[in-house]
Amino acid sequence: MLELTIEKLTHGGRGMGRHDGKAVFVPLTCPGDRVRCRVNRDRGRYAEAELVEVLVPATGRREPPCPLFGDCGGCQWQHLPYALQCTWKERIFRELLVRKGVIEDQDIEETQAAAEEFFYRSRAQFKCRLTPHGPVMGFYRGGSHFVVDVERCLLVEPPVQQVLTRLRQAVVDAPAADAIPQIDVSCGENRQVRVVLHALPAAADRLQPWLRTLAEASGFSAFLQSGRKETLRQVWGEPGLTQRVGPDPVNLVSGPGCFTQVNRVQNNRLVEAVLEAADLQGSESVLDLFCGIGNFSLPLARRAAEVVGIEDYAPAISDARRNADRNGLDNVRFVAEDARIGLQRRHQPGSCDLVVLDPPRSGCYAVIKELLPFAPRRIIYVSCDPATLARDLQLLVHNGYRAVHSRPVDLFPQTWHIESLTLLERLS
Repeated sequence: MLELTIEKLTHGGRGMGRHDGKAVFVPLTCPGDRVRCRVNRDRGRYAEAELVEVLVPATGRREPPCPLFGDCGGCQWQHLPYALQCTWKERIFRELLVRKGVIEDQDIEETQAAAEEFFYRSRAQFKCRLTPHGPVMGFYRGGSHFVVDVERCLLVEPPVQQVLTRLRQAVVDAPAADAIPQIDVSCGENRQVRVVLHALPAAADRLQPWLRTLAEASGFSAFLQSGRKETLRQVWGEPGLTQRVGPDPVNLVSGPGCFTQVNRVQNNRLVEAVLEAADLQGSESVLDLFCGIGNFSLPLARRAAEVVGIEDYAPAISDARRNADRNGLDNVRFVAEDARIGLQRRHQPGSCDLVVLDPPRSGCYAVIKELLPFAPRRIIYVSCDPATLARDLQLLVHNGYRAVHSRPVDLFPQTWHIESLTLLERLS
């Protein structure tokens, strides 16, 4: 058992203190806390520990609003006042990028805080398990696959919570409750809710009539998934959910399985920031990689000469094409293929003025290698992981680009996750 003082927060959300000179990482702590902790992994140069007791709480601490905080793994920072969360996200982001030498300290802007720190998630994945006392629905405990029962989540929008309550009541009577590992609940701006029930393949046919009856009675759209996304089947209701983005609003409709940001308000701010950074004059050619349903492509198309969007998930490209038609945009083309292959098939270097990158958490190092010969004048990199962002930016700044400015945007209050936007310009 160790006693130490927490000095700072780190990427991944844990606090860091020192014992005999060795860094010790402890979750659920706040800078200034004096804590007792138990080491569960000694990594040689550093150690990982679990919090046993806060001996002297930091002055910056608050009482977590959710009674499940610390047990449920959905949140990591509810014990920090929201302003302090934003401060530390900026510090962590700044430290990662400056330490890697990819941007100057003065070119990193302060965190764009969320308008609301609670009730912002438009979708959530609820894990399920069957116990001797009945079905349980909620989120995994941190670092485990144990499902913590969650009756009420302070992060989700009210329509999602309402359907969660209904599902918790109904799943008791499901014909194969033990064959339901997960239920996804999403809502659109019109408060319409879509449910994707994940089922073990052998039980999918038995669950379908029950799900349809529940969906009709409760007023939500329903889908079944019994494996990868390719197994999605429509059970009842309309597939699409609608959101509006951009200062000159574009209506986007997304089907099940397509990626959308969980925080619609902050996503809209992110789109506006991309448009501002793009600074389009109407004559430019834009390439949007990892374009999804057109979240950036379509607002950009209102201001560019032409836009090409590339995404490897074909249903998202189908939605993007329909979204272009809905919004009367005929200067945008969407291609369903891997970004690397898409670049290899594209036209000559110098053929695009702006490239937008919005990759998954793993980043896009290999894609950037294919992109470099095109030498676009500007690149906008939207990232959800500062560690892979820093790695990828190194490749760009070592090959003729300069990071002009970068800004964290908080799409995930109460968690350590950091979204960001970085603008790069070619040096010559």
